[in-house]
Amino acid sequence: MDIKNAQLEVDNWIQNHGVRYFNELTNMAQLTEEVGEVARIIARRYGEQSEKESDKNKDLGEELADVVFVVLCLANQTGIDLQAAFDKKMDVKTNRDHDRHHNNEKLK
Repeated sequence: MDIKNAQLEVDNWIQNHGVRYFNELTNMAQLTEEVGEVARIIARRYGEQSEKESDKNKDLGEELADVVFVVLCLANQTGIDLQAAFDKKMDVKTNRDHDRHHNNEKLK
């Protein structure tokens, strides 16, 4: 599924299952919370922190999907075509960063 269709799917879900979008500030807080859950899993599973027994069954993919869902909500409610914005960002990064990263000794 492309981003444009994902935005439509989220909007359809909000219309059919949700009451309405949370306001932008609430969604920003939700996004922060979801990113924190991703950070907790990464820090414990792949970083140096000990993983608590209660965290071992946490699904990183599910938490990343929560982040994507809230980002799509924010894009929808602020009128952003996230597919167009993403495509533009990929062009910028491709043109700006191609040689920079190939010449980075730290990445070799």
